[in-house]
Amino acid sequence: MYLPDYDGGSIANLMASLARACGSSASPCPPLAELPPARLAAISNLVLLVVDGLGYDLLAERPGPLAPYLRGHLTSVFPSTTAAAIPTFMTGLPPSRHGLTGWHMWLREVGALLAILPLSARPGAPLAEPLPPRAELPQRLFRHDTLYQSMDRTSYVVSPHFIADSPFNRYHSRGAVKQPYHGLDGLFAALGQLTAKAGRKFVYGYWPDYDSAAHEHGCRSPQALAAVDAFATAFCAWLEQIRGSDTLVLVTADHGFIDCPPERQIALADHPLLAECLALPLCGERRAAWCYLKPGKAPVFEAYVRQHLTHAARAVPREQLLAEGWFGPGPCHPELAARIGDYALLMADDWVIHDTLPGETPYTLIGHHGGLSPAEMRVPLLVARP
Repeated sequence: MYLPDYDGGSIANLMASLARACGSSASPCPPLAELPPARLAAISNLVLLVVDGLGYDLLAERPGPLAPYLRGHLTSVFPSTTAAAIPTFMTGLPPSRHGLTGWHMWLREVGALLAILPLSARPGAPLAEPLPPRAELPQRLFRHDTLYQSMDRTSYVVSPHFIADSPFNRYHSRGAVKQPYHGLDGLFAALGQLTAKAGRKFVYGYWPDYDSAAHEHGCRSPQALAAVDAFATAFCAWLEQIRGSDTLVLVTADHGFIDCPPERQIALADHPLLAECLALPLCGERRAAWCYLKPGKAPVFEAYVRQHLTHAARAVPREQLLAEGWFGPGPCHPELAARIGDYALLMADDWVIHDTLPGETPYTLIGHHGGLSPAEMRVPLLVARP
């Protein structure tokens, strides 16, 4: 298992460097030694680009035109997924503090199992009470400030148009100017316009296309590699356009990827004795599933995993995850323990586990993340000073 390095080598530490450079003390983690806040603070334009899913291992294999800017790797957070890592980029907080722990989360505040980024209920999952309107959910579920609210310079959030005004993005962009864009050309056009503005600023940009291609076709598929190549070409052209400006550009990712073949994808329906132990559907990620158990079922659950799934999964109790600081330094979010089940099923090698609820459309992905393999956990750090 490749655990997060919150002591000085994770994306949370990168955000600590940027936060302190911009006058914020929001991050509880130490800054990156290679990016001292005092040095960053002297630069007019600080730009952070997050390329969803772009793992270090992939980029190290075929760096291409990005090679001159690759400085090494950082770790993601745990779990290594967009739902946990993007809030770290936008708040400076590790998951221990922001409390967002995966794509599907059981949220007892509203008695519902939600997909946390779109804030939509999982079809077929139980509802303890009627779900409030989506626009009201952020105020019910989130307790954290954003990084932009405490910065001493103007900040911008550059997001794809289809998520720019979502309730999740609106909440996590508070304190920043939102800048939606269309397509890769639109991303770099927006970044060029913002860096040309007068004054000191922080710009956060997010690009999702590689992640989408890697999920559907595989992380080294022609479609996924074409997305990386398109980004690299556009990125290098943009650096030429802003040459001579007082700008520092940092590029990283929220997580990496592995491919999981169909024969390594475990359906919970094929393990009815395991399913019988669960009080709720599987939560979290297919590579790191939160398991909520019925009372008294822990011995049966542990024994079943040991006897039937030891080749594919490890059952880790919630208390161990919290005691060993897998989510980051405390004090922890008051709902963190309730949001990670009683056990985590941590999948080995290229295995995943999933369930399908009544009324839910089954879907199969090739590329996956969320687990603790180096390929999922290691993300690149690129530094450009045009």
